[in-house]
Amino acid sequence: MLDAERQDRLAIRDLLENWAIWRDAGEWERFHTVWHEDGWMSATWFQGPAAEFIRVSHEGWNKGVSILHFLGGISIDLAGARAIAQTKMTISQRATVHDVPCDVVCTGRFYDFLEKRDGRWGMVWRQPIYEKDRIDPIDPAASLRLDADKLRALPEGYRHLAYIQEEIGYRVKRDMPGLKGREVEALYARGRAWLRGEPLVRG
Repeated sequence: MLDAERQDRLAIRDLLENWAIWRDAGEWERFHTVWHEDGWMSATWFQGPAAEFIRVSHEGWNKGVSILHFLGGISIDLAGARAIAQTKMTISQRATVHDVPCDVVCTGRFYDFLEKRDGRWGMVWRQPIYEKDRIDPIDPAASLRLDADKLRALPEGYRHLAYIQEEIGYRVKRDMPGLKGREVEALYARGRAWLRGEPLVRG
């Protein structure tokens, strides 16, 4: 029989994997269940309540927006009914940029604040960490020329992702956490405070 900590770790891992599968498959009702009611999502193109994130993701899905996720290793820090989870991931988005169909892939981590309430683990805040990215034409023979000044002005860890998202009409947040720097250090500090039982203060 599994001990309580092992059960918690398995439940959290299950939740994190379900997030990616259900969101990318468009299973919106099931996707609701991974969040607590006050859950919050932060992304390059959206920052707000989880319920609103689900609504606009559903709308984008219906309009043909293609954003997919692939997960790697998971690290979980447990402190009673609270947890911080980090999950290696890639975000893949397909869109037409300057009349050239392209794929952009961003590698990073999901940094998640989780809590067990009434016996159920749920997500309280998901904050991705954007580490590096690239953009490629779907047709390798195609020629893609990006605006160098615009690209240079975007954050290093997700500049190609931001470029493609702004080209299709999204407004991108410019100070998301990357591999290094004050934004990610501030996020780690919030994670440590969360595990100590302090109130959550989002960036």
